[in-house]
Amino acid sequence: MASSKEYSEFVLERCSGLSARAMMGEYVLYYRGKVIGGIYDNRLLVKSIPAAIALMPEAQRELPYEGAKEMLLVEDVEDRDFLRKLFEEMYEELPKPKKKK
Repeated sequence: MASSKEYSEFVLERCSGLSARAMMGEYVLYYRGKVIGGIYDNRLLVKSIPAAIALMPEAQRELPYEGAKEMLLVEDVEDRDFLRKLFEEMYEELPKPKKKK
């Protein structure tokens, strides 16, 4: 099942600096230019990195699609302050985007 545009817009409204790129019916999420996760089957999933695990130690680990690495499910997408804190802390830990050739 593909994610709805309405759900992706709802998530994008939660936090400034967040953007999405549609990809095969789903959305890859970027925070200030770095990939932080995505929207898969109308679920907000973020990369399973230490900063995210520290803020969501009880989060369910889910697969965005078959063959992918496990990601963390963000259940409370309504909480803007939590999302901003999560994305800020993840941002520091993620690698810089690769430069295009």
